[in-house]
Amino acid sequence: MERTEYFDTLETRSSEEREIALAAALKAQVAHAKANAPFFVEWLKDVNPATVTSRAALARLPILRKADLSEVQRKNRPMGGLLSVPLAEVQHIFMSPGPIFEIDTAEKDYLRGARAMYAAGFRAGDIVHNTFSYHLTPAGLMMEAAARSLGCAVVPGGVGQTELQLDAIEAIRPGSYVGTPSFLKILLEKADDLGKDISSIRKAFVSAEALPPSLRQMFRDRGISAFQSYGTADVGIIAYESQALEGMIVDEGVLVEIVRPGTGDPVADGEVGEVVVTTFSKAYPLVRFGTGDLSAVLPGISPCGRTNMRIKGWMGRADQRTKVKGMFVDPAQIALIARRHPELGRVRLVVDWVDQQDVMILKAELIGGSDDVAKAVEGNIQSICKVRGRVEFVAPGSLPNDGKVIDDVRKYT
Repeated sequence: MERTEYFDTLETRSSEEREIALAAALKAQVAHAKANAPFFVEWLKDVNPATVTSRAALARLPILRKADLSEVQRKNRPMGGLLSVPLAEVQHIFMSPGPIFEIDTAEKDYLRGARAMYAAGFRAGDIVHNTFSYHLTPAGLMMEAAARSLGCAVVPGGVGQTELQLDAIEAIRPGSYVGTPSFLKILLEKADDLGKDISSIRKAFVSAEALPPSLRQMFRDRGISAFQSYGTADVGIIAYESQALEGMIVDEGVLVEIVRPGTGDPVADGEVGEVVVTTFSKAYPLVRFGTGDLSAVLPGISPCGRTNMRIKGWMGRADQRTKVKGMFVDPAQIALIARRHPELGRVRLVVDWVDQQDVMILKAELIGGSDDVAKAVEGNIQSICKVRGRVEFVAPGSLPNDGKVIDDVRKYT
């Protein structure tokens, strides 16, 4: 396919160049975090930053998971000791559900949305209608900062007030939309009902929810090219679509790992696991931040010519903790059972409701599992999970590759 313009030369460097640059940045970021963020002084107390110069070395560091971030921040309001610059350098403090707090600074495009918008076709002189929230959460200001850094003028639409937003679009004639795909659909359908002309919109940069193929086609039928990005409030943009529409390209400002849920162990390319991100922000350094989201690496490089790792995008949540017979069971416990039995392949705990009671079955890939092995595995289920469960051996490769470690199929009738 015809090559597109690139945001900068970082997008087309060789893998070797990128890994050399990441190795240097990793070492510097770990040193910076330990020197300036009180949380990391303790969290990484046994880590020598000079040794963290590769993905393999990074994989030996602990993961700070988003599920634990609220408690970390609660102990040291508001940022949990993760802030590594004086508060005088902080421009906003946001609050997301949890509550979890995030920041931005006066740094241009602090949460790194410009590269992704550029890949979606946004250019200087565009008028962008931004429908993400400006209230407490970072999305509205994050997207505005990205668009403005590209030289776009921004209409701060925010959320809701559909008819007023249609009036603004009809009068101002923006060529680009930013927001959720579902709200763009609402605007288009409401415009049809009210006879409003919003045909000026030809480009859409959407996030925060899935963009199913049928909805993308609906936009395409109306002359709108829609591109997705994937990110979190904590770290900003993680990956984005390009004109190739083959997976999502990892942003040049982060390092992404895909790990087995409940562990810090990287999985093989193509296997579904939890997205773990290391950022290079000097204000809010997050080293091995577990997003709780699931994805998988796509092999090869994008046909658009961008050479960074590609992922499949958001594929669900990794946090599968569930209560069985009054006890919480989580993926970390299942991972520990698997580590005690290296002869097992992929494992999956199925929780069901049978004869009015909870039942746990650990499905484990193994050829010729014996009664002795089953007894040993079941003993570890009991000792680690504090709940009895049985093991069922299945053929290697027969369990779904969907990142799910605990499958709760209970239906109460």
